[in-house]
Amino acid sequence: MSDSALLVGGRYRLVKTIGQGGMGTVWQAHDEVLGRDVAVKEIHPPPDLTDPERDVFSVRTFREARAAGRVAHPGVATVYDVLEEHGHPWIVMQLIHSRTLGELVRDDGPMLPADAADIGVQVLEALRAAHAAGVLHRDVKPDNVLLTEDGRAVLTDFGIATTEGEAPVTRTGVLVGTPAFMAPERAAGGEARVASDLWALGATLYFAVEGHSPFQRPHALATLGAVLHSEPAPMARAGMLAPVILGLLRKDPAERMTLDEAEHQLHRVMISDSVESTAPVAIPVPPAMPVRDAAAEAGAMAGPDPVDEAAPATVAPGRQHRPPLTAVAACTLALAVLTAGAAWWTNRQAGVRSPTPVPAVVRTSSVSPSGPTPAPTHTRPTTYQNPVRQDTPPPTGRTGEPTPAPTGTETKKPTEKASATPSKSKSPENTKTTAKTTKKATEPTDVPPADDAEDEAE
Repeated sequence: MSDSALLVGGRYRLVKTIGQGGMGTVWQAHDEVLGRDVAVKEIHPPPDLTDPERDVFSVRTFREARAAGRVAHPGVATVYDVLEEHGHPWIVMQLIHSRTLGELVRDDGPMLPADAADIGVQVLEALRAAHAAGVLHRDVKPDNVLLTEDGRAVLTDFGIATTEGEAPVTRTGVLVGTPAFMAPERAAGGEARVASDLWALGATLYFAVEGHSPFQRPHALATLGAVLHSEPAPMARAGMLAPVILGLLRKDPAERMTLDEAEHQLHRVMISDSVESTAPVAIPVPPAMPVRDAAAEAGAMAGPDPVDEAAPATVAPGRQHRPPLTAVAACTLALAVLTAGAAWWTNRQAGVRSPTPVPAVVRTSSVSPSGPTPAPTHTRPTTYQNPVRQDTPPPTGRTGEPTPAPTGTETKKPTEKASATPSKSKSPENTKTTAKTTKKATEPTDVPPADDAEDEAE
């Protein structure tokens, strides 16, 4: 191209290509009249148009450029001029040194949900200004969102913008827009509306966090079919942004999330991520827990020792209970110490008390071989010391005092029947029997235990 060909409209000198798409080529140019750099978009009409159709195409392009020029907002690339040169339209716009959202994701990978939400809020503000001026963008997509070095997001390329109520299809049947980011109502041949731009924004945010378009297919017809009938693939990186994206991608425009609702939800995503990322909470390391003496802990469970209230227990932040193993070990040790102490106390009490001597009753009888059998007599027995069992305490009464043992001092008197019986002469056989009885009586007998002696005395 010659130097004269590089000059468009007699004032805009083309410097270099900065973008290219299906609808045309974007140049960086210099306005020699005002001495400033601008962006010039060269609009390429479809190649199969006839000459009358090309004229209609040019008229529509001029009308849409003038509509876009009515939008004045920092988030919208300003349209400076529109002209026809070399048989097709040219649109002169504000030049913004930036990268497109599409380039950023393709080069650096998917974005964080909070960063994508920030971009979404700025694009929504730009769309609000455009819709307030009665202008529909009709081609919101990642390559039309410019990201500046200072963090601004600018919506550009209003080259196919139109006013509300205009059909999206040209008179030649050419569908205007990018199929993967075209709303279902437009893909079905319906008219553009405010909700159509919001649907395209939802697809753009999906691309930002997932790294690919939700409806892109190998060719345009398959892509349009997915837009009309398929649901977006489940999102793996969207996080809190997923409900907003799904709300914007509803097939029915009446059920689609509105601009105000989407802006509110995007602000919530930004605030939530800001609180979590910029306000970390440092968790202090709790001091080592003091080890308590086992006897002291057992005494504390028994309850005789007073509790020191001057030193309240401190609880480490974030920890309401001891670890389970430590608590179980402490309870087991305290229970064992308490059981051993109770057993020791019981044995000590049993050893302190002295047993009460229990007298034993010993019966003696003497039979004279020649005389009559004398009546049995009871004599005062000698005191028998019964050994005390160490493991059995003496019986106690209701008041806790030991129950006295029977004295056994009473001596049974011989019955009158025995004393009144006359003495009879004994035969030799009776004499032998009496002698054996006397011999057995004179032999030492074992002293029964105290309990048996009491039974016999009774």
